[in-house]
Amino acid sequence: MPYREKRTEKLFYQIGEVSEMFSEPVSTIRFWEKEFDILRPKKNNKGNRLFMQEDIKNLRLIHHLLRERGMTIEGAKRYLKHNREETDYRLEIADSLRNIREMLVSIRDEIK
Repeated sequence: MPYREKRTEKLFYQIGEVSEMFSEPVSTIRFWEKEFDILRPKKNNKGNRLFMQEDIKNLRLIHHLLRERGMTIEGAKRYLKHNREETDYRLEIADSLRNIREMLVSIRDEIK
């Protein structure tokens, strides 16, 4: 069995990296941090925000509700308060379908 390098995940992401992940301005990420209780990144001694995997997951959820589903901030807060588990599940399904679509498109492009 050949040796495979294990894909490593970063433990912490800086706010600039998170901003690029979601194609959102840094100020928007900071604003969401103030508005949503589920989003609490750690801060180092200099005060720089360090987002962990759980924070990234919560940001994906917030981004999905606000940008993809078109909810308001207050609507997203209410929805998360009452339907957190359902929202997590739906987001996982949406991500899976998005990945399948990307795979099918790449296969189609290779065939052409």
